[in-house]
Amino acid sequence: MIGKYPVITLCGSTRFKEQFIEAQKRLTLAGNIVISVGLFGHSGDDEVWTEGTKEMLDDMHKRKIDLADGIYVINVGGYIGQSTRSEIDYARRTGKTIEYLEEV
Repeated sequence: MIGKYPVITLCGSTRFKEQFIEAQKRLTLAGNIVISVGLFGHSGDDEVWTEGTKEMLDDMHKRKIDLADGIYVINVGGYIGQSTRSEIDYARRTGKTIEYLEEV
């Protein structure tokens, strides 16, 4: 928490770009500081797929989880991919709260 504002990191497949943007807006208006992804590799940001970049971004996202009080998982249609599952496991191991867009 920073001041009176909880910090939430968004996690999920970058194919759900619109849902990321909607969740960021909704959670911000609800009084949260929201940390999101920097690139949407599965939605057209091809820079993600250059050598070493995906690995760097995955590690960077774990550091974003370190900064947060909890994570909010964008799991449209119940989909949780390998990278997101890794982020959920990391959040769980580090004592973060975990919330989901859709019930699991």
